[in-house]
Amino acid sequence: MCRILVLLAAAVVFTLRAAADDRQFSVEMLDRIARPVIESLAEGKLKEGLPLARGEEKRAQWTHLEAFGRTMAGISPWLALGPDETPEGKLRERYIALSRKALVMATDPASPDRMNFSAGGQPLVDAAFLAQALLQAPEQLWAPLSDKGKSQVIAALKETRRITPAQNNWLLFAALVEAAIWKFTDELNLGPIQLALDKHEQWYLGDGTYGDGPQFHWDYYNSFVIQPAMLIVLDVCREKQHPLASRIPTITARATRYAAVQERLISPEGTYPVIGRSTAYRFGAFQHLATMAWRQKLPVGLSPAAVRCALTAVIRRTMEAPATFDKNGWLQMGAVGHQPSVAESYLSTGSLYLCLAGLVHLGLPADDPFWTAPAAPWTQQRIWAGSDISPDKALK
Repeated sequence: MCRILVLLAAAVVFTLRAAADDRQFSVEMLDRIARPVIESLAEGKLKEGLPLARGEEKRAQWTHLEAFGRTMAGISPWLALGPDETPEGKLRERYIALSRKALVMATDPASPDRMNFSAGGQPLVDAAFLAQALLQAPEQLWAPLSDKGKSQVIAALKETRRITPAQNNWLLFAALVEAAIWKFTDELNLGPIQLALDKHEQWYLGDGTYGDGPQFHWDYYNSFVIQPAMLIVLDVCREKQHPLASRIPTITARATRYAAVQERLISPEGTYPVIGRSTAYRFGAFQHLATMAWRQKLPVGLSPAAVRCALTAVIRRTMEAPATFDKNGWLQMGAVGHQPSVAESYLSTGSLYLCLAGLVHLGLPADDPFWTAPAAPWTQQRIWAGSDISPDKALK
């Protein structure tokens, strides 16, 4: 009996330690990925330091804003927690300070790292990711800026108005930019917001999934862009008490269903189907599941601890693969490790930092039950272990 009690006690200690380790690992991975981008830009040296692989030279005018906007979209929920006296809180304090400097460097016309917000179509995409970051952490990223700094950020965002978005998920990039301008200046340009929401309502295909334009694509763009962006834009509509906020219940119900689907895509081993466009965004494919965890809108019956364990397993499987980083700590092209052949014509080193969007659940504080609950098996682990579980059901 004593031996059994000892073993049970050891098991409890292990699961509690594993829960703490999940957050520590996630923070360490955020730091490892984001550090080269944010430190370099804060010093005005991102254009000097960010590498481009062979064949990516044509992306040189866009890759820096890609790296910055995508990094900020991923780390901003964590930054929103603010500093505290823990080691993590002190690290976060440093990142908050560096991120503010980086914002100035990216938008000040006199900066050596002033970024391209208008030439070509790509700047709309990554200005939108930057807008997403500002909307996700306004008290840490926007409020402390000087009046001059705020004016420069808004001017940079407005430069993207010259770009006409394609009739697909790009409509939501224009909507995100306008939502940020609306929130921070009260200037409302409703057209892009209304169009993006209306078109995606037309493109809704059922069971929690939208088409990327009129057609369906087997990929992760519902997670990379579509569903998180709609939720963020509608947050601003609600804050501004605009009638568009009446769509929130319907959009949220669909988002909850898509989160259930995403969780079921994670295998017992922490792998997932690598399918469709932009596979080099790695675990950013699960931004939506992480977002719903952060918003505390996970499907009923889906354990937050199980989602934490599933997301952590995916991040480990992707980011611990050999040659994921180059010798200087920059990401290299690939879905798992270094796989140059997965590169599409629109990808470059800067593009790869969208993986950080898969860490938005770090916006939940360390003492939230999501992080503190003992480790739990996720759905596919339970199924393939022979557990008796309820059937999956489509959204009606």
